Amino acid sequence: MDSTAQEVWRSVRALNDAWTRGDGSALADYFHPRMTAIAPNARERLLGRAACVAAWQAFIASAAVREWREIEPRVELFGEAAVVTYEYQCEVEAGGRRLTLRGRDMMTLCRERGRWWLVADQFSPLPGAPG
Repeated sequence: MDSTAQEVWRSVRALNDAWTRGDGSALADYFHPRMTAIAPNARERLLGRAACVAAWQAFIASAAVREWREIEPRVELFGEAAVVTYEYQCEVEAGGRRLTLRGRDMMTLCRERGRWWLVADQFSPLPGAPG
């Protein structure tokens, strides 16, 4: 990765570190005010920073992440925008049960005010994977 792609990836890693360690309050530092997310468990799009932070915080409140790993990340740059894709494996504990979640994530970021902001996120279970 070139230096700009590395900068984007560091932003994504910091965001993922925040929520997987249970710090939902830090997400506002990464989510753009006009962020949109499409999540597999929500019928409607999540529109805006507040709605997205609330959804991530609800997940954090319902499950403790025990392990998180991004697999084969790819960063594509388009001027002041970037698309990041990767598969993930997540070990969570919820309701006294330990679950393995495997999925894929596609994030779009833009550079504004000297930093990278998450403007769109779509994630889903990995086809054929349990959980």
